[in-house]
Amino acid sequence: MTNPTATVVRLKLSLLRNGLRQSGGRRAAYIASAVVTLLFAALQLLGLIALRGHAHAASLVVLLVAVLGLGWAVMPLFFPSGDETLDPTRLVMLPLRPKPLVRALLAASLVGIGPLFTLLMLLGSVISVAHGAAAYAVAVAAVPLALLVCVALARAVAAANIRLLTSRKGRDLAVLSGLVIAVGAQVVNFGAQRLGTAGLGQLDPVADVVRWLPPASAIGAADSVSRGAYGTAAGQLLVSVGALVALLAGWTRALTRLMTAPDASTLASAEPAGRRRGASRGLARLLPSGRTGTVMERSLRYIWRDPKTKAAWVTSLAIGLIVPVFNAVQGTGSVYFACFASGMLGIQMYNQFGQDTSAFWMVALTISSPRDAYVELRGRALALLVVTLPYATLVTVVTTALLGDWDRLPEVLGLSLALLGAMLATGAWTSARFPYSIPQEGHKNVAPGQAGLAWIAIFGGMVSAALLCAPVIAAVIWLNVSGTALSAGWLLLPAGAGYGAAITYLGLRLAAPRTAAHLPEILTAVSKG
Repeated sequence: MTNPTATVVRLKLSLLRNGLRQSGGRRAAYIASAVVTLLFAALQLLGLIALRGHAHAASLVVLLVAVLGLGWAVMPLFFPSGDETLDPTRLVMLPLRPKPLVRALLAASLVGIGPLFTLLMLLGSVISVAHGAAAYAVAVAAVPLALLVCVALARAVAAANIRLLTSRKGRDLAVLSGLVIAVGAQVVNFGAQRLGTAGLGQLDPVADVVRWLPPASAIGAADSVSRGAYGTAAGQLLVSVGALVALLAGWTRALTRLMTAPDASTLASAEPAGRRRGASRGLARLLPSGRTGTVMERSLRYIWRDPKTKAAWVTSLAIGLIVPVFNAVQGTGSVYFACFASGMLGIQMYNQFGQDTSAFWMVALTISSPRDAYVELRGRALALLVVTLPYATLVTVVTTALLGDWDRLPEVLGLSLALLGAMLATGAWTSARFPYSIPQEGHKNVAPGQAGLAWIAIFGGMVSAALLCAPVIAAVIWLNVSGTALSAGWLLLPAGAGYGAAITYLGLRLAAPRTAAHLPEILTAVSKG
């Protein structure tokens, strides 16, 4: 009988090889990413070795290994299509038992850039904390044990959630990877700055707890042996061994369930569907009646269901929060940075018809006059305000609270609302004047040949929005220069909100005739993707 482990490993190598043969661009991207990853791993290895003998090296090392384990755990959730062998249901028709399949998939998981990167990081970690022959002997077992825990963790998470990850909701979940990466990068940057000023000693309390969590406990065992704490080292190794056994057992049960149970998503379930339809009607009742409510509901469904629209919203929400809040936390920000949230969210008003793609013809059939076009644009703007208005207010309040500059909250919030109104106004006009198509497949957000339209619409609209906000900006500057900002700044809140509402209304009114008169041209432009 053929060894399933060797067969699955060869299958993994074949998948990698055939994937690289698909195109020269993919091959170049893979090679470039491999070189960059391995170069980064080599630099990290040298850096960890340089920490050898440092008083707080063990604290940094165990935290680093814990972060590695966390990365392996969340990787399948955000990149479910990154490894074809993560989906065991593709092997469901083969006569394989769960335990041999677990061994085979575990061995196949050790093939790739990720495991090699992790191995180099683990090697650097044990070298930095291991001192003496006994510690190196423990390190020989600790490194493969930690690597197996990381790989088994990723496989167990993937197997437990594979039904979700291979569905539309699972693909939508991958959109959140951008948010997690952006927030995580800022957290790491902030933490590195704090460590640079306060030193590594402040990691010791956290490391004392993390060194008992797998896979960091395996590396912590090498440090414990170096300090002569043999009983502690044995306990830490047992924790990692127990975690590996538990992960393999859970993985085996998940594989058994996947191989023998039907997919519940393919089974008819009329009662839940009825409940979902009732819930939808309940939410729709909260919206205005007539065409405005219908347009708002459609726009909100685009935000929730369309992958490209959801990705754009997640990015804007993340950046709109990260820039002001993290600058405030680092002590280098200003309360006026809160206006960044309004600017990022206001961009979503641009190219409103492009997200409809060729289905815009159904919208065009319902527009027979400038009044119809105005109601259509007004509904889309109100749908955006449902999300942008409370979010921009929240970011402004949070930024002000972090900086403790409550006296400037009214003027900053007024300026933020005025900017949001200007973005909605220019977004409505550019949607009618410079529409472009958004391809549904691939990663491009602009159809070939329409990049110029996109640049004109977005950057031209942003400059125009800033110019439209000039009266409110001038008022803010004048109040601060004259020294009356603290006493009269509260007037800018209603003034900014009123100005934003007025400029939004004017923009919708100006865009409506253009939209109604150029429906065929708009349909042609948004149908090229």
